[in-house]
Amino acid sequence: MQPEPQKVGNSRRFSTAVCERIQFYVYVLRDPRDRSIFYVGKGTGNRVFQHVDEALESPRASDKLERIRAIHAAGLPVDYQIVRHGMNEEQAFEVESALIDWIGIDGLANAVVGHYANNRGKMSVDEIVAFYDAKPVEIEVPAFIVILNRLFERGVTGEKLYEISRGDWAMGPRREQAKYCIAAYRGLVRAVYRVESWEPVPTKPGSRARWRFHGTVADDLRHLIGGDITAILGPASQNPVRYVNCGK
Repeated sequence: MQPEPQKVGNSRRFSTAVCERIQFYVYVLRDPRDRSIFYVGKGTGNRVFQHVDEALESPRASDKLERIRAIHAAGLPVDYQIVRHGMNEEQAFEVESALIDWIGIDGLANAVVGHYANNRGKMSVDEIVAFYDAKPVEIEVPAFIVILNRLFERGVTGEKLYEISRGDWAMGPRREQAKYCIAAYRGLVRAVYRVESWEPVPTKPGSRARWRFHGTVADDLRHLIGGDITAILGPASQNPVRYVNCGK
């Protein structure tokens, strides 16, 4: 019989021997009330247990922490599951991303999609064909790219695509240099709009200013739609807005 992880206070701990041998691993947190997975993560050592520590010791609010607090308020422990272990970090990123993709980010308390999800994440057969057949395109106009990965839906209407593309985005004065908005999903251009004006979006005091643009479909740049801009997007980032040809 395998030894149980050591318990410390409200949380648990792996022994020193386990921490030294487990290497990188991917884990899920599951709600014992309905057996649903609500968080996917990767880490080393005792990372899997740190979310419960934070939920019970910190007042910080998030979907993940509130879920953990609700579980404990019901008198139940969070269900920890190690999905893969004994990996290096690159392998762990891949497994974590695949799990998030398969479960679906909307059903999880994760803040962002997994590593490499934009380029190698779950796709339909038609999307695979479009992705690998897509030709790289260059953007020669001053524009900003909005990455719609969490907002985009298959079969989205033109009206809905415009609405999710135009804001709300946390942006500074540099936005004024951008004459176009390029909406991207999984590294491919899905729509291009000509920016005609901006309006501020109400935010909480102390929050970064957010903006929404008004515009029209840019017929002169229709040739960009379906083009591959992964080289322009560069490494994954939590910031969904990228500027192109807009100075510094």
